[in-house]
Amino acid sequence: MHYWLVKSEPDAFSWAQQVANGVEPWTGVRNHSAKLNLKAMRIGDRAFFYHSNIGREIVGIVRVVREAYPDPTAESGDWVAVDMQAECAVPNPITLAQIKADPALQDMALIRQSRLSVGPVTEAQWRHLCTLGGVTIG
Repeated sequence: MHYWLVKSEPDAFSWAQQVANGVEPWTGVRNHSAKLNLKAMRIGDRAFFYHSNIGREIVGIVRVVREAYPDPTAESGDWVAVDMQAECAVPNPITLAQIKADPALQDMALIRQSRLSVGPVTEAQWRHLCTLGGVTIG
């Protein structure tokens, strides 16, 4: 299993909408590095759901339930989407400020490549963030 962080602006698509929809296609990614990360996702991989712009915090966890397929929102180009299923909320949302201040998280793609909308998370980072957020690792 691999771990990821996916960003969404909550005024465009929020955690509440993800939960209400259950399974949702993760569409609209138009960055080649982020696209490669979507293509690397496998069924069962988990991702932190991060509210960008407004909030700037990890608020939930989703699971990949369908691997990369052509993005139906793309008018042209080789863009892909994956389907994500809401798994659980993060009881104690983890802010970007907390992440930046934590020495154990300094190498996160979220910090190093701040504009990347889909980025990898190491297993050590995943476990650490789950602990910070009050998520029972299962």
